Amino acid sequence: MKIRIKFSKHGCMKFIGHLDIMRYFQKANIRAGLDVAYSEGFNPHQIMSFAAPLGVGLTSDAEYMDIQVKTTDSTADSLARLNAVMVDGMQILEYKRLPDDAKKSMSLVALADYYVYPKIEDSVFDNLTILTNQITKFMAQPEILVIKKTKKSEKVIDLKPHIHQFSMDFYNSKEEECLNQCAFFLSVTTGSETNIRPELVVNAFYEFLGREFCESNFQIHRQEVYTQIDGKYVPLGEMGEDIV
Repeated sequence: MKIRIKFSKHGCMKFIGHLDIMRYFQKANIRAGLDVAYSEGFNPHQIMSFAAPLGVGLTSDAEYMDIQVKTTDSTADSLARLNAVMVDGMQILEYKRLPDDAKKSMSLVALADYYVYPKIEDSVFDNLTILTNQITKFMAQPEILVIKKTKKSEKVIDLKPHIHQFSMDFYNSKEEECLNQCAFFLSVTTGSETNIRPELVVNAFYEFLGREFCESNFQIHRQEVYTQIDGKYVPLGEMGEDIV
């Protein structure tokens, strides 16, 4: 039986890397009493995969993990048992059963929403009307060329077709103690083939303004992750259904 779990990551847990998050959930699933299925062979491990690993230092309200279980309780009971063993900064938001033929979430990711907001005062946000106009002019460019660096190479790419939305917005979060925090909102292409980091877009915007972008002065928050079905973007969690 395939289960898709959605969880949030805030506070000091944003500094925990992906591999340690995997180990954390392997132990948490056991403590919660989930009847998790294991792989076969000499080194059996929990059958588990993640949609799109989150970078260190980022917060999120939309992390997705797929597991396989032999049996399961209802969604309500499973949520209660998992949240009872979570540490501060981690919360299980959804627990849904997937169709038997469902693909792994990591192969389905197509788009992600982000908020990027300053941790210290930034004069770019002094006049929101001017900022909105500047974003409009930035997005009106025929192409937005940037150098994308990987561990192995550098290449010039056009960001324009991969920015589905870029606007000024307000970010609110009880966990991060933010109330109407001025922020950039972005929807960008995400996935194994093409993955656009939000800071790459914001850096290109600051270059357009003739300003220097200091990434360490900003907090990045992932709001949602989507797959594409029949030409429409759908949150990964909507592919499953609650267990009664």
